[in-house]
Amino acid sequence: MTLREPSQMSNKSNFFSSFATAVAELSGRPFTFVAALMLVFVWAVSGPFFDYSETWQLVINTTTTIITFLMVFVLQNSQNRDGKALQAKLDELILTSQAANKFVGIEKLDESELREMSKTLAEKAEHVEEKAEEKSASETSF
Repeated sequence: MTLREPSQMSNKSNFFSSFATAVAELSGRPFTFVAALMLVFVWAVSGPFFDYSETWQLVINTTTTIITFLMVFVLQNSQNRDGKALQAKLDELILTSQAANKFVGIEKLDESELREMSKTLAEKAEHVEEKAEEKSASETSF
């Protein structure tokens, strides 16, 4: 492995991330939906001209399959980056607030640890709610 390979990998990764972001943004626009709808409409209307042949059916089937397959990877990349960015923001809020810092990085826990932490938080929330109700009741009794 040469010294240039990591930077080349980084450039490829950055290129794919930029590409994935652009495609995800474009695919989420109303215009893209209308364009896809129009293509399906044109395909459907062209059916009688091609006698609804197997080739005619294969065109839409193959096209949609390929697009769907590729979009899975593009959208997953965007979702992964968005999730990491959101997690970093939440971690920053936890660290700068009076919240318990033990919550930083909990996304890396296994399923049973997350369930246990969730159960503990639910119990804590219930306790806090009871205290708030008690405080509210004592303030209104004066």
